[in-house]
Amino acid sequence: MAFAPSPLDLPGWTHVYSGKVRDLYIPATAARVGTDGEDMAAEGLLDQRNDTVLVVASDRISAYDHVLGTEIPDKGRILTQLSLWWFDQLSAGPEPVANHVVSTDVPAAVAGRAMICRRLDMFPIECIARGYLTGSGLAEYRASRTVCGLPLPEGLVDGSRLEPAIFTPSAKAEVGEHDENITFDAVVDTVGAETAAALRELTLRIYTRAEETARARGIILADTKVEFGANPATGEITLGDEVLTPDSSRFWDAETYEPGRAQASFDKQFVRDWLTSAESGWDKASDAPPPPLPEEIVAKTRARYVQAYERLTGRKFS
Repeated sequence: MAFAPSPLDLPGWTHVYSGKVRDLYIPATAARVGTDGEDMAAEGLLDQRNDTVLVVASDRISAYDHVLGTEIPDKGRILTQLSLWWFDQLSAGPEPVANHVVSTDVPAAVAGRAMICRRLDMFPIECIARGYLTGSGLAEYRASRTVCGLPLPEGLVDGSRLEPAIFTPSAKAEVGEHDENITFDAVVDTVGAETAAALRELTLRIYTRAEETARARGIILADTKVEFGANPATGEITLGDEVLTPDSSRFWDAETYEPGRAQASFDKQFVRDWLTSAESGWDKASDAPPPPLPEEIVAKTRARYVQAYERLTGRKFS
């Protein structure tokens, strides 16, 4: 995959890593260990004296393990503002979930799409909760009647509700590679039994609270991916990265929901559908990068992201 982001020159900050969508910066005064900044950021080897990072969400969009050459206007701002809203919801109430946000007092060039966050020692696990069967979970179920080693009943179809929701972790992959679904036992082998159990409990707690919140707004949260790290100072398991956005979750319109078929969603489905259509002329099995997106697909995708933000938060996006 050809992926060459152009980092911004932000006063007081040094670029160290670019992912599919987000770019990471550290304070310009922070020393770095080693010589390869990207490897250090990916492996958590930044100088221990540096306890914050600047997380900037770009307008890049990825599909089928490719970062596309066409951006979606305002996508970075929507993802950031929606994550901040969810962080607030989850940090309130009787069972608050700690998160990594320190401040939104960021450089003017990235205002609205960046957060200053506490540096975490990230766990190499994608923590996924599924309340409905679809996507890679459905494909695995059709082959084995299991998802991540968990047996499921016969007769489930695309969109079937799973009660209770299930924890279906995956191993993190490099940019351009597939995440790999793994069993809970594999999580235990990676992070230990106590941490694995805590990650599962926190993931399902987040899903349950968010599913109830979304449903009250006419949206079904089918599944979501969250990531956690340990606070280096306290060891507390802390929610990081983004949370409950259209990039990390499947949001469906509750009014049109019907098991047994593909659902109307608030995410990049317009992009996926166009890329696999005859109109795009792209073979996703090839090594060729995807073609540029038509303006109509860009506009429709942006509109769905905006709609998800507005319906969930009750706020007007501007």
